[in-house]
Parts: sequence; structure tokens; C-alpha cells
Amino acid sequence: MARQAASAGATAKSRSSKNPTSGNDTPNTADVSESEIARMKVGELRRRLRDQGVQGTEELKKPQLVKKLVESYVDDGAAGKSGSAKKSGSAKKSASGAKNRTRGNDTADVSESEIARMKADELRRRLKDRGVKGTADLKKAELVRMLVKEYLSDATAGAKKSTAKAGTARSGGAGKGTTLRTGKATSKSLKYSQEITSPEDEPERVGRSLVTTDHEVIRRWAEARKAVPATVEGTGPGDTLGVLRFDFPGYGGEGLRHVEWEEWFATFDERRLNFIYQQTLSSGKRSNFFQLENPDREDA
Repeated sequence: MARQAASAGATAKSRSSKNPTSGNDTPNTADVSESEIARMKVGELRRRLRDQGVQGTEELKKPQLVKKLVESYVDDGAAGKSGSAKKSGSAKKSASGAKNRTRGNDTADVSESEIARMKADELRRRLKDRGVKGTADLKKAELVRMLVKEYLSDATAGAKKSTAKAGTARSGGAGKGTTLRTGKATSKSLKYSQEITSPEDEPERVGRSLVTTDHEVIRRWAEARKAVPATVEGTGPGDTLGVLRFDFPGYGGEGLRHVEWEEWFATFDERRLNFIYQQTLSSGKRSNFFQLENPDREDA
């Protein structure tokens, strides 16, 4: 009987480790893997934060959502360790990122359980190496929490830096394409569209109306449809571009003049346009719908 009970317990633990935060599982029973959370979709991140009781996530970007969710799990885990010995089993749960846990100065993956196994002196030494002072009188649970947050801060900063660098290289702009433009003529379409801030973001559902100002998102959307950036000939003064359009193959390009992406995006930013679009129709078929909205002009 004892062997059967042990076997059943091991099976249950194995199933839990495959999906440690599924459904309504208590977050502090799971190991904290920042890399796994970073792979979640924006909608999933917001849902889990709501389950954690975190409000006001609608305007947050994906890196901010990732950081908040990880910190929420870390807070739960640290509170569970210091509040009751009955919850000590949480430190033994396996993380999906166990193959790439935090060692030395690695920040790619944060495993709270591995940090929790360190001795207090080791925790203090690592915190000291990172410039954190005043740890001499702290308990182990507090040291664990501080070190995990230090590593998470590095990981989040690195992700933001990498995203900004990639966006600048592809868009030709410094930091552009990350914020929606609003004004007196902002349309209802903008309000009811899901904001996409990077190529990693995906629609919450099929047929969803989307909006972005991110150059890379727009470029990939057009290139997937073999569409070429263009302007309507004769609609702009002098050598400046007129009305911005895309020339889709098979739809006739009469009156359109092809332009370079750099020139198209420069005009897009100068006019403070928003790119409202669809990835697919509600039927699941690829959609070519897009609209360029200028919140400062009703005729944009």
C-alpha cells in the first residue's frame, strides 16, 4: 500500500510539473520561469494577472506584463515560504526552464527553487556582487526574493533593449512605432481594436480588428501579402508623398507609385498615423483590410 501511495503521489507531481500554472492552480505552487512566462501571449498574460488580482493591465506592453506576472508569482512564493512551514513543498516543484536556470551572472531564466536552495551566505554574496547592501540582518526568504527580483530586472531590461535595437534596425527610426497616436479625431475603430506592439503579439481571436504603429509589424503584414509600399500619384505637393497605400498583386496598381519603406514610414510617422488592420477574416481566411487613421484630421 505504501508503494502504491508513493507511486500515485509521484504521478500527480509529474502531471503538475508539466503545466504548473494551468487553470486555477495556485501560482505559488509553481516554479518561476521568466522565459516560459515571456513566451505567453498578451491575452494570456492579462488573464493570469487578473486571476492574481492585478488590475489596470489594459495599457501595459508585453515586457511590463511579463515583469508584473513574474513578480506576482515570486511574491506569492516568498510569502508562502515565510508564512507557513506547510507550504515548504513549493520550493521542490520543478520549473519548465530547469535546463537553463540562473547560475553566476546568467539572467536568461529565473528559477526560484534553485535560488531557494542556496545558503544564506551565498545569497548575500550574490546580492553584494550586484551592489545590494543591507542584507546582513535579512532572513533567507527575504534574500531569495531580493535576488530573484534582481535577476528578473536584468532579464526584463535585456528584453527591452533587444526589442528596441531590432525595431530601430528594421524601421529606420529611433524608438518609433511603439505608441498609438490619439487626438480630437480619434475614431471608434481605434478604441475597439486590439493593440499590437511587436511581431510576437498575436490576435486574441480570429477576425479581430488590430491596430499598431510598429514598423516591423506593418512591414511583415505587407510582405506576407506581397504588397509593396506606395503612394497615390498626384496627391502630394512637390516631391513629398501623397496618400499612403499598398500595391497588392492582382488588384491593379493604377495611379500608385512604389516607394521605399524608409520614405513610407517617415511619412507615416510625420502624419501621426495609426495602422488599423486584420490578419484574418472571421472565417479564418487571410485579410487584406487596412486603414490609415490620422487622429488629428477627420479626412485622413
